[in-house]
Amino acid sequence: MKATLILANGSIFSGTSIGSTETRVCEMVFNTSMAGYQEILTDPSYAGQGVVMSYPLIGNYGVNSEDNESRRPWVEAFVVRHLSPRGSNFRCEGDLGSYLKEHNITGIQGVDTRALTKILRSEGSMNGMLTCAEHFNIAQVLEELKAYRVEHTVELVTRAEPEVFPAFGEEKYHVAMMDYGVKQHMIECLRRRGCRVTALPASTPAADVLAGGYDGVMLSNGPGDPAENVEIIAELKKLYNSDIPLFGVCLGHQLLALATGAKTGRLAYGHRGGNHPVRDVEKGRVFITSQNHGYMVLADSVDPAVAEVSHINVNDGTCEGLRYQRPNCFTTQFHPEANAGPKDTEYLFNRFIDNMAAKKGGAQ
Repeated sequence: MKATLILANGSIFSGTSIGSTETRVCEMVFNTSMAGYQEILTDPSYAGQGVVMSYPLIGNYGVNSEDNESRRPWVEAFVVRHLSPRGSNFRCEGDLGSYLKEHNITGIQGVDTRALTKILRSEGSMNGMLTCAEHFNIAQVLEELKAYRVEHTVELVTRAEPEVFPAFGEEKYHVAMMDYGVKQHMIECLRRRGCRVTALPASTPAADVLAGGYDGVMLSNGPGDPAENVEIIAELKKLYNSDIPLFGVCLGHQLLALATGAKTGRLAYGHRGGNHPVRDVEKGRVFITSQNHGYMVLADSVDPAVAEVSHINVNDGTCEGLRYQRPNCFTTQFHPEANAGPKDTEYLFNRFIDNMAAKKGGAQ
């Protein structure tokens, strides 16, 4: 069946339908990863978005039940050059095409994803419609695309009730994970380090967190514009004003920056992929990181009395991390828990563990 992708700038791409045949309107973004498509599909940070995979062959190792990053896929639309009809891997449990149909994800293959990516990179991320309709009014489509907004996504992806994940082996610490759209592997990285993790709904009041007996709090990744989460930001101010160890990632990084007086801004086309170089200012080293964000903390809005930039994106110089003057508090824009990789920056979890150990030891 023929499928058509229409972008807000009027560009039209034709191809073959894969997955669901439902019409979808969403924000179109691109990802440069060569692998990890199942993790991308199930990453809550993509809520409200359609993903263009710039690598031409997708689906070659199939799908399995272990690689999901959340309870279901969140990507609205999926665009590939070529969808592998079968998966070849010892962990393969099914093919990607069937997975897309099962989870009602609208997709298209046969598209020149290189040309499409170049448009999104030069003109910025933009809304798009993916449809299998044979006839459509382009003027009406463009009006619909102009009106579409990605909004209220954190409340869409967060869990409704607290959920506890026991530590692997001996339990040493109890961590509260503020679920703004958390990826499961972030929880697993803590569990492997002896942490029992309690994932909390995004709306959990700071008073409840501070009364919960936790050794530390992680602020998770998540979707959307950080500035729209006014109530969450107000609660984060209270957590910041306590002495509990804090570690924020991606959206959590942005939300804490807003809570402490900094500002955020929108990137033209975002950082999405597994090959982004970031310089750790303190270590004087460059690490390859996994990223998925369309917004950034504006470095010049950060009060030096509050925090200092700890990590810098080598490609465009944007802020990739903050080390706060308040003890036991740091955040990163990139994903140290990266799955399927790279693993270069997992040392930040060890820093969080050390902060909790120091706080716990000082309290004894």
